[in-house]
Amino acid sequence: MNILGISAFYHDSAAALVRDGVIVAAAQEERFSRVKHDSRFPSHAVSYCLETAELTPEKLDYVVFYEKPLLKFERLLETYLAYAPRGFRQFLASMPLWLRQKLHLPREMDKALSREHKGRYIFTEHHESHAASAFFPSPFDEAAILTMDGVGEWATASFGVGRGNKVQLSHELHFPHSLGLLYTAFTYFTGFKVNSGEYKLMGLAPYGEPKYRDLILRELADLKADGSLRLNMDYFGYCHTMVMTTRKLEQLFGGPRRTPEAPLTQREMDIAASIQAVTEEAMLRAARHVHQQTGMKNLALAGGVALNCVANGRILREGPFENIWIQPAAGDAGGALGAALFVWYQLLDHERRVQGRDQQQASLLGPAYSDDQIRAFLDAAGAKYHTYGEESALIARVAELIDAGKVIGWVQGRMEFGPRALGSRSILGDARSLEMQSVMNLKIKFRESFRPFAPCVLREDVAEYFETRPQEDSPYMLLVAAVRPDKRLNSQAHPASLKGLDKLKVKRSIVPAITHVDYSARIQTVDSPRHPRLHRLITAFKQKTGCPVIINTSFNIRGEPIVCSPQDAYRCFMATNMDVLVLENQILYKQEQPQAKQHEIDEYKARFELD
Repeated sequence: MNILGISAFYHDSAAALVRDGVIVAAAQEERFSRVKHDSRFPSHAVSYCLETAELTPEKLDYVVFYEKPLLKFERLLETYLAYAPRGFRQFLASMPLWLRQKLHLPREMDKALSREHKGRYIFTEHHESHAASAFFPSPFDEAAILTMDGVGEWATASFGVGRGNKVQLSHELHFPHSLGLLYTAFTYFTGFKVNSGEYKLMGLAPYGEPKYRDLILRELADLKADGSLRLNMDYFGYCHTMVMTTRKLEQLFGGPRRTPEAPLTQREMDIAASIQAVTEEAMLRAARHVHQQTGMKNLALAGGVALNCVANGRILREGPFENIWIQPAAGDAGGALGAALFVWYQLLDHERRVQGRDQQQASLLGPAYSDDQIRAFLDAAGAKYHTYGEESALIARVAELIDAGKVIGWVQGRMEFGPRALGSRSILGDARSLEMQSVMNLKIKFRESFRPFAPCVLREDVAEYFETRPQEDSPYMLLVAAVRPDKRLNSQAHPASLKGLDKLKVKRSIVPAITHVDYSARIQTVDSPRHPRLHRLITAFKQKTGCPVIINTSFNIRGEPIVCSPQDAYRCFMATNMDVLVLENQILYKQEQPQAKQHEIDEYKARFELD
């Protein structure tokens, strides 16, 4: 039985194909359209899923949309009426798309499927889809479930339990009171892009002090013991304006929001630290309450707020649950997968077997490209490349290049599903290099210098470098842990007087490129079953250097989606200061390539609004 799940129209549209309970394919539309966070109907992603499963639309048994549009439309209308006449501009801006597309989803899905689908269309609720995406692929036979995001139809958070092949949500928090929207409001206020810059806000937080935490809890958010909250809507504009915050918030924080791309000040850093502290406290309280209510030892998480890996790490370390599992595509994209799994298990009542590890297949659910396809493209592009017949020789060469301080573009196997590059569409580098963070941020990624990089570490060595349990499983880069004290450098070398971005100047550990200013790191553990070639590469690097840790960051520049195809990777390689590109068994060196034309580089950067 073939079930296609779809999420669309709000953020990170995606499609996922489940066959007899097995995840066959899943991908975000942005990877094909090259429009970051593409919210349009995911026609390209749907086509990819069908092609991978070798299906035509008439062979689909069910097509499932990840939420109920009529319920969401009801919420929008009630909100507009509640705030009328304020919000009339927002009403006028949103209605055409609703009347043209969003209220006619069967028609839109028919169009995307060439009007060949003869089966049923099903609509699940938004937080049901999140819950299904969290529990059904998890390694747990039973678990508590916690979902938190901006907003679905009415719900902004929910919790319940999953047992066997069923999920049951028992409690919800409703719009406009939302931890996700509170965090997004401060993303906007600090000058970052809504639904995109939340990672930046989280990365900025360690540079500041949480001096506004109590102010936020006193004036903006009444945070309850169970993790629910009630927002003071006098400070937020998202119900009735086109912006997230009001002038009253500007007055509370002593001035207007930061203009995008303006220099960061200590105020933004302190605001980031403060809202991060509030978010972590809310998530910890929610986790403790859910544990108290359910009595479960395992927790499954999804929703956009579950991408806050700092808070996730605290839940694991300080919370009452023995184990937690977070859906790698925790945001709206994962809703497509959850919707398909919800139909298979919940509605069709198929048996679910837990096999000791998650069923997410390392979240490597996107396209892969053969050596023949890669060489055909490279030949047509006039690229110079070296093909390796023996994997061991290729691995040894790449390990040598990383040790030599080279920045490596790494394209292997199937593309990742979700916002993180997990070693298939990655940029790799030497974590021991003090200069590597700024080099990769400014010359490769073209992004803010304060952004931290994540360590990719052999799972068998994770506890040697980080404060985790032995062989702690973190394959999806969704947990933060501190670098071990014995791997840190003398604290006297870190003047307490350093403030803000000056903290970047200090070498904090023996792996400084992945050690954030608060000694934290967003960990990806690598094991042989999930990532065999990457595991062999890091093993070779360890044998050569004694270090089982490298940098892994997403293969893209700021403003661009993660690369998908060899063509995407080559264009990014040629437009940046990347040294080496590895496409499956082909290695390309920048100095050997035909000189990139400056106008092509300029056009590439301009496409993603880069100077």
